[in-house]
Amino acid sequence: MLAIVGRPNVGKSTLFNRLIGRRRSIVGDEPGITRDRLYGTANWNGRELRVIDTGGIVPNDKDLIPSEIYRQARVGLDEADAIVMVVDGRTELAAPDLELARLLVRSGKPVLLAVNKIDTPKLESIVEDFRRLGIRQAFPVSAEHGNGVAELLDAALKVLPVVADEAAASQEPDERIEEPAKLPETKIAIIGRPNVGKSTLLNQLTGTSRAIVSPIAGTTRDAVDEVVERDDHRYRFIDTAGIRRKGKTHLMAEKLSVVMARKHLEAADVALLIIDATEGVTASDATIGGYAHESGRSVVIVVNKWDLVGPGRQDGHPPADQALFEKQLRAALKYLNYAPVLFISAASGKNVDRVFTAVQRVAEERRKRISTGEMNRFLKSVDFERASSPGYGTRIQYLTQAAVAPPTFIAFTNRPGKLHFSFQRFLENQIRRAFGFEGTPIWIKTRGKQKP
Repeated sequence: MLAIVGRPNVGKSTLFNRLIGRRRSIVGDEPGITRDRLYGTANWNGRELRVIDTGGIVPNDKDLIPSEIYRQARVGLDEADAIVMVVDGRTELAAPDLELARLLVRSGKPVLLAVNKIDTPKLESIVEDFRRLGIRQAFPVSAEHGNGVAELLDAALKVLPVVADEAAASQEPDERIEEPAKLPETKIAIIGRPNVGKSTLLNQLTGTSRAIVSPIAGTTRDAVDEVVERDDHRYRFIDTAGIRRKGKTHLMAEKLSVVMARKHLEAADVALLIIDATEGVTASDATIGGYAHESGRSVVIVVNKWDLVGPGRQDGHPPADQALFEKQLRAALKYLNYAPVLFISAASGKNVDRVFTAVQRVAEERRKRISTGEMNRFLKSVDFERASSPGYGTRIQYLTQAAVAPPTFIAFTNRPGKLHFSFQRFLENQIRRAFGFEGTPIWIKTRGKQKP
C-alpha cells in the first residue's frame, strides 16, 4: 500500500486522482480540502497497488480539525508499505516540510519524494533544492499533466512488497489457488444536512474512527467509504458531505463536495437519510430526501440523537413521543411513505445494529422481481373503481415488471398518454399492498395503444 502525504495544498489529491485514473478526491486551490483519508487502486506494469490520499499534515498544529487530519494521516501511514511525500516545487522549503520529512524517514518505511508542479523540463533542476529533506529518491512530477508520474510509479513498485494476489497471478494456471467466492455487496450512502451525525454513525457502523467527527458543520468534504462484512454480506458505507442548498455554500470546496455527495448517492443502492431529532424535520431534510427518491435509491430514514429528546433525556424536559414524532415526520416526507424509520443514538451506539437489518431488508426488496403471471393475477384482483380519478377512461390491459433496482413496471393501456397522477399513486399503493417493496420507490411507465 502506498500513502501520499504532504503539507496542505501541495497537490496530493491531484496526484492521487492521477494514479487511480479517476476523480475520487476533491481538488481545488483552497488549502485543507482533503480531511479524511481516501483509498483507491492504481494499476501499473501488470501490478495493482492500493493508494491512500491523506489530509494535509502540519505537525504539532493543535487546532481541532488539523489535529484530527493529522491523526487520520498517521493511520494511513501505519497501514502503508511505502510513502510518497509531495512538495510544491514552486515554493521555498519551509520548516513544516523539514519536520514532516524527519517524521517520515524516522518511520523506517521506504520514502519517495515527489516534487510537484514541475510542468516543463526547464524546471526539473529545481528538484536539487529539495535534497535537504534527506530523502534520497526524488522525482520531478506534474500531477496535473502527468509528467514524471511513470518514473515515480516504477520506483514505487521496486520498494512495495508483492502481495499474495499478485504472486498467485504470476503462477501457472494449474498452480493458482482458487479464489473464494465474493460476498454480495450493498452500497449505502449516508446522506443528510451538515452536522446531523453522519460521520459519527459511520464510525459506529464500522467500529472505527474512520471519519473525522467534530461539532463544526461541514467537516466532511470528500465521500469517505468503509466496508463491513457481516452475516455473509458486504456493506460498503459511504459517508457523504452534508448537502446544503446551492445558495448556502460559499467555498468552492463545499460546492464541489455537494456535487460529489449527489454523485455518490446515485452510485449507491440504499440511502440512509439522517434526521437530527433535536431539530425535527426541516425543509432541507425534505429536499435531500427528494434527491434520493428521484434517483431511485432505496431509503431508510434514521432519526439520530433520539437519546437527547426521547426517554432518558437529561435536560429536565418531558421526553418526546416516538409515535408522534414519526407521524410528524411522515407528514413532512409524504413521498417517502415507503421508507422504514429507525430511532437511534449514533453517539452512544443505541439501536445502531438495527441499521444493518433494515438495510439488508430494503436491499432485498429493491431487487425483488414479480413474474408477469403474478402481476396479471394481481391486476384482475384490483378494484380500479375505488381510484379517486380513474384516469379519464384509461384502462390497464396488461402489467409487467421490466426491471429491478428500483422495481420498474410497464402498464400497457388502452390509450396513449401518461396515467393520471392519482390513478398512478393508487396503482402503486396496490402493488405495495400485494408485494411489499418496502424502502424502495416504484417506477411505473406506460405504453398506450396507438390509434390506427
